[in-house]
Amino acid sequence: MATQWRNDQPIYRQLKEQILTMIMDGLLDEGAALPSVRKVAAEYQINPITASKAYSELVDDGLVEKRRGLGMFILEGAREKLLSTEQKKFLEHEWPEILKRISRLGLDIKQLIETDENNRRN
Repeated sequence: MATQWRNDQPIYRQLKEQILTMIMDGLLDEGAALPSVRKVAAEYQINPITASKAYSELVDDGLVEKRRGLGMFILEGAREKLLSTEQKKFLEHEWPEILKRISRLGLDIKQLIETDENNRRN
């Protein structure tokens, strides 16, 4: 399962983002074990140190814990904590930029919502 790594950021950050997305999407459950560093390194064809760095950041973020001799596990409450953090980041940084672009393009927010709703129905 090789992944196309982008050049715009380090691979360990991209791997971390993939894991965060899987947690938010419910593909990785709280309490579940993450694959070993060696397995991830072999599967994604990356250096084990790179995979270890991604895992270390997840530990530092309080989303994963290392259990000696057992591996890495997703902490209870990790998804809720992650969603809260991502929502705050979106509302404080991304949403204001989106609103500026909407305004700059002369778009109406209500019309955008209606268009989106119509697209979802079709």
